[in-house]
Amino acid sequence: MKPSSNIWIRRQQCPCGDWKCYVKYEGDDQTSVSSQLIKNETTSTSSSSEAVFMPYVGQIFKTDEDAFEYYSNFARKNGFSIRKARSTESQNLGIYRRDFVCYRSGFNQPRKKANVEHPRDRKSVRCGCDAKLYLTKEIVNGVTQWYISQFSNVHNHELLEDDQVRLLPAYRKIQEADQERILLLSKAGFPVNRIVKVLELEKGVQPGQLPFIEKDVRNFVRTCKKSVQENDALLTEKRENDTLELLEACKAMAERDADFVYDYTTDENSKVENISWSYADSVRAYTVFGDVVTFDTTYRSITYGLLLGVWFGIDNHGKPVFLGCALLQDESLNSFAWALQTFLRFMRGRCPQTVLTDIDSSLRDAIARELPDTKHVICSWHVHSKLSSWFAPSLGSQYEEFKAEFDMLCHLEGIEEFEHQWNHLVARFGLASDKHIALLFSYRTSWPLSYIRSYFLARSMTAEFYQSLDEFFKRILSGQTCLQLFFEQVGFAADLRNRSKEALQYMHTKTCLPIEENARSILTPYAFNALQHEIVQSMQYATTELANGSYLVRHYKKMEGEYLVIWISQDEQIHCSCKEFEHSGILCRHCLRVLTVKNYFEIPEKYILFRWRLESSSVALEDQNGQCNSDEYAQVFHSLAATLLTESLFTKERFNHVHRELSRLLEHVRNMPVSNEFASNMAANNISES
Repeated sequence: MKPSSNIWIRRQQCPCGDWKCYVKYEGDDQTSVSSQLIKNETTSTSSSSEAVFMPYVGQIFKTDEDAFEYYSNFARKNGFSIRKARSTESQNLGIYRRDFVCYRSGFNQPRKKANVEHPRDRKSVRCGCDAKLYLTKEIVNGVTQWYISQFSNVHNHELLEDDQVRLLPAYRKIQEADQERILLLSKAGFPVNRIVKVLELEKGVQPGQLPFIEKDVRNFVRTCKKSVQENDALLTEKRENDTLELLEACKAMAERDADFVYDYTTDENSKVENISWSYADSVRAYTVFGDVVTFDTTYRSITYGLLLGVWFGIDNHGKPVFLGCALLQDESLNSFAWALQTFLRFMRGRCPQTVLTDIDSSLRDAIARELPDTKHVICSWHVHSKLSSWFAPSLGSQYEEFKAEFDMLCHLEGIEEFEHQWNHLVARFGLASDKHIALLFSYRTSWPLSYIRSYFLARSMTAEFYQSLDEFFKRILSGQTCLQLFFEQVGFAADLRNRSKEALQYMHTKTCLPIEENARSILTPYAFNALQHEIVQSMQYATTELANGSYLVRHYKKMEGEYLVIWISQDEQIHCSCKEFEHSGILCRHCLRVLTVKNYFEIPEKYILFRWRLESSSVALEDQNGQCNSDEYAQVFHSLAATLLTESLFTKERFNHVHRELSRLLEHVRNMPVSNEFASNMAANNISES
C-alpha cells in the first residue's frame, strides 16, 4: 500500500448518514458518477471501434506495446483474451521478435502431485489453440518500428459472448483508486461481499457488472493483509509522534509570541485528541470582520484520521481572513462543540452574527447548542457540489435540466413560492422518495435565499470568495506529509504581512450623482464596486409614493416584481422588502433610488458599515508594531484628503481653517521620531512602486 503524496482529501461520507452513500465532488480528481459512467462508455466505444479491424500481415506499429494493446482490444471484441509468449533477442537489435498467442494456446505440462490424501485436480483451459500474432522489429531510416510477420485467427474452441469475456482473468483488473477504497473498507471491518456491493453502488452499476469479481477482491485483500498490518503499526506510531510534534510547535510559538493562543484535549491514554490554535492578527481581525464567519470542514486527513476545520472571515476587500484552525479526532457533536467553545474563547467570548458551514447534522446541533443567538447558514456551493453525486445517476440525461431548475429555485425570494416550486420540481422529476431531496428539504431554513435573505452574510457566498478559499486550501494542503510542516504553512498563510497587497486603484464614477462621489471617498474598491453597481441600476427604477410616506419601486420595463421601501424621516431610516442591506451590508438599488428622490447627496452614515470602509483596513490589518503597507496608508490618506478638500471649498473661512491646521499638523509630524525599520520598509515599498 503506497503512502499518499497528499495526506488531505475531501470528506466523502454523505451527510445523509447512509454508509452506502459516497459523495464525489464536481471538479475533483475523482470525477462524478455521471462523468465516470460517460467516460467508461466512451472508452468502451473507442476500444470497440479500434477492435473492429482485424490485424493483418505487414501492419506497422510504433512499439510492441501498441501492438499488444491493439490485439488485446481485438481479442476482447471477438470473445477471447491473449497472453505474451516467447520473445527473441539479438546482440545488435535487442529484442527483435514478440509472440502474442490466444490464452488457450499450448498445453499444460503434467505436474507432480503433492503428497496429500485428496489432491486438487484442476482442468486446464489450454487446448492447443493456434490463434497468434507474431511481431518483428525493423529499423527504417533510423526509426524503429514493429510489423506483423505472422497472424492467424483460427480457434479450436468456442468464443465467448460479451457478458462472459469480461470475466476472463486478463480483463479483470482492480484499478489503483478501487484498490485504495477496498483497503479502506476492509480496514473498517466490511466483509468482501459488502465491499463489492458498496463499489457497485458508488459506481452506479448493476450487480455483477464491476470490471472484477468477488474472488479478485478477496485475493487482493488477502495479499495486502500483511503489508496493511505493518503499515498500520507504522502509521499509528507516525500519528502519535507527529501530533506530539505539532503540540510542541504550538508551545514554542506561544513562548515566542504571547498573543498566540492554542488549546487541546487528550484521551484516556493521555494522547492528544483535538487541537486548535489562532494568531494575534486573527484575533484583531475578528474585532472588525467577525460578524460573519465561515467554518470550513471540507478536508480530512487519511494519514492522521483527523478532520480539519478552518475559521474564516471576509475583509473589506472581499478576501478571506484566517481566524483559527482546529484538528478534530472525529465528526461527533462533542468534537464540534469543543471546537466552537475554543474558538469563542480565542475571540474573547464575542459570538458572530452568522456562521456558514457544510451540511452536517452533528455540526448543526453543536451550533444550536453553543451559538444559540447566531444564524446558521449552509453554504450554497457545498449544496451544489453534491448535486451531481446525488442525482446524476438516477436522472441521467435529465440531470442538466434538473440542475438548471434547482439553481433558479435557490434564488427565489418568497418562501411560499419556493415551497410551491420545490413540490413541482420533486413531482416533475419523480424524486418524492429520494433521501437526498428529503435531506435538503429538512435543511431548507438554512440554504435557499428565500429563507436566509434577512441573514447578514457580508457577501461571503459569492463565487469569488469561494475561489479565494479554495486557493487558501491549495496553499496549505498541497504536498504536505507531516503536521509540523502543515502548521508552518498555516502560520505563513495566516500572517497578514504575507498577504498580497491590494493595488492602489483609482475608482471611476459612472454617474453624476453626488451619492456615488461620496461613497467613493469612504469605501474600499471592492465595496464601492458593489454599491456602484446598485447606483447605476437604481436609475432604471421608477418610484410611487404611498400615503404613509413609503414608496413602491419598480423597474421601468417590468410590470411585476415591485419592492416596498419604507422611509422614516425622523431618524433617516430606510428599509426595503428585498432585504439586500440586511443581507450584504450594501444598500440596494431600490433604497438608493428613494434617497435620490429625497434629494440626498450623501448616504446616511448608518448605512455605510465600518467593515466596508477604507479605515477598517488600518484597524484590522495592522501588525503588532503598528506597521502596515504603503498601499493601505495611501488609500486611507487619499480618502481623507478627498473628503477634506470637498468640505473645505464651501467657504473661504473653511479653507483658511483647513490650511492653517494642516500646516500645523505637517510641522508636528515632521518632528516625530521614526524607527529605522519602519522607514526602510516604507522606502523599499516606495522604490518598488516607482
